[in-house]
Amino acid sequence: MGFGRLIMPRDNDQSGAFQRSMGLFKRWTPRSLKPMMTKLGLQRRLMPRFLVLLGMPFLGLLGGFSPSTWAANSGCNQPLYLTLDTGHMGVAPFMAEVLNRQHVKVTFFVANEPTQEGDGTLGSHWQSWWQQRALEGHAFASHTMDHVYWLSDAQKATHPIGVAEVAEEPHFWVKPSAGPQRGQRMLWGAKRYCASIKQANDTIKSITSKAPLPLFRAPGGKTSPALLAASKACGYMHVGWSDAGFLGDELPSDRYPSEMLLKRALAHIKSGDILMAHLGIWSRVDPWATSVLEPLIVGLKDKGFCFKTLDEHPAYASWVAQHTQP
Repeated sequence: MGFGRLIMPRDNDQSGAFQRSMGLFKRWTPRSLKPMMTKLGLQRRLMPRFLVLLGMPFLGLLGGFSPSTWAANSGCNQPLYLTLDTGHMGVAPFMAEVLNRQHVKVTFFVANEPTQEGDGTLGSHWQSWWQQRALEGHAFASHTMDHVYWLSDAQKATHPIGVAEVAEEPHFWVKPSAGPQRGQRMLWGAKRYCASIKQANDTIKSITSKAPLPLFRAPGGKTSPALLAASKACGYMHVGWSDAGFLGDELPSDRYPSEMLLKRALAHIKSGDILMAHLGIWSRVDPWATSVLEPLIVGLKDKGFCFKTLDEHPAYASWVAQHTQP
């Protein structure tokens, strides 16, 4: 590829940032460099592109490009997939600021959980927050409406409603941690579990007007082969997280201080990992997000990683393309 075919702003581009940057580069070009440029056959009209190519990593200092723009333009060869599950939302505004500042897009797994402020994560108080995240290009998927934990598969022999009804569809013992049936151990059929997945997706779509991904994450990551098969049959693929992607924000802070969690993540996360944290954890005394999130993102970027949403993950992209509802 010749320099003339590089995708760069045209010489007559009137954008202020580009013009300022080009003016500085032209004035700062060493005389010793110009003979080399002549030998390379760089015509005057191509010289700005050559200078931009040489100086691209430094344009952030001149106000023309941010480091994230440079990363975006240079491709994403070591992707990570940061996912955030709903929580008490106390740190949600801070986390949104970090994501914006670092130009990172994430996948939110949503449930209607109790919050420190307002009427639940998917209540009216937080609607504008979710709408803004949609405008910023983040992705959404289900965490079940009432954050429903799978406990075990129901056994036909001991099922209280009879073998015939169990044979009709798989049944599961579950316990919601939110909603009107919070804390109750209940028996749900596959259709009811699927309805809970769908309800969360339908709710976030009604708030944001953005189609959610046909994916879900079971609370606590607790599943069984029967549950995964049932959810897939109704159009939802389950997403867990990578071993190193467990960021530890739900661990007790006295035994797992934030500095330890940050160092562990930076040391072990590898390309392709799915990372998981929450929009606030009630039990953690030292909030993870305020001390770890941005240093983690910056540290991972410094190691050459970049961030994508789950619709671009090779294990889910085809499923998402085939099953997303408009």
